[in-house]
Amino acid sequence: MLTIASLSPSALHARLAGPGLRLRTGRFTVRLQADVPSVTAGIGQLYDAYPLLEDDAFAEFHLKLVRPRSPRRWLRPQVRLQCDGHEMFQPMPLQHAFPMFEWGFNWCVSGRAHRYLIVHAAVLERNGRAVILPAPPGSGKSTLTAALSGKGGWRLLSDELTLLELDSGLVVPNPRPISLKNASIDIIRAYVPDAVLSPPVHDTLKGTVAHMRAPGLAVQRAAEPALPAWIVFPHYAAGAATTLEPLARAATFMELAGNSFNYSLLGAAGFDALGRLIDTAAGYRFRYSVLDDALDTFARLDDFAA
Repeated sequence: MLTIASLSPSALHARLAGPGLRLRTGRFTVRLQADVPSVTAGIGQLYDAYPLLEDDAFAEFHLKLVRPRSPRRWLRPQVRLQCDGHEMFQPMPLQHAFPMFEWGFNWCVSGRAHRYLIVHAAVLERNGRAVILPAPPGSGKSTLTAALSGKGGWRLLSDELTLLELDSGLVVPNPRPISLKNASIDIIRAYVPDAVLSPPVHDTLKGTVAHMRAPGLAVQRAAEPALPAWIVFPHYAAGAATTLEPLARAATFMELAGNSFNYSLLGAAGFDALGRLIDTAAGYRFRYSVLDDALDTFARLDDFAA
């Protein structure tokens, strides 16, 4: 199977600037058009192992990064993101183009993929069992996810969106680059020295942002779902001892519902799917400050019955 790495940089840019490049991540395919060198570089660096699809392959989402033609483009170059021809966000500085694509892709999945229950959470798998990590910004979720997938032996299913099949209750993979922000960038660069990180982009709405390439195993096994076994709410606190405390099912249910993008929209189907998840997976609160201790705790999750 050909991968995106089979395209030369010039051929990759020509496809992005012309008919568009089809990117398949798990069960989703996005058609991306962008005549922006930094996007070509980002795709070539972080998506090189993904399958190279034909130009006429079906795509659920059609994203296009457009540079406005106004005179200000010479002084403060900007970029706009369109989904199916409609503007998605306010214009952003041109150097934010690649993170803008990543955010736009997340927006498309969370806003349209309603055949799944969608939870704002990272999710990883080991031995067929998945751990779901719902957490607000600043909790250390992405740092922990990068460490677990890059060094802890866990397969990345997603850094941002946990997708649960409504009928089976299985977690559907959507492996993509892990978004790291601010201090997390240097932490992961030092902790996972063989990780591939994009150049940092400064002054975004989320601060300084860089993306870590999804491990090759995650991409190779992107069609393999997993059974949820644990729901762990992580929280990083400097100097804190590492603790893992059981969480009552009712509290786990309510917090997950609050972290779901489409729980209310799905109605009874969403309630049933979330209820089955709570029956299948045990909930915990996790507090940590040292990644080695965190990885050791997650290595022993099998000791905690779901």
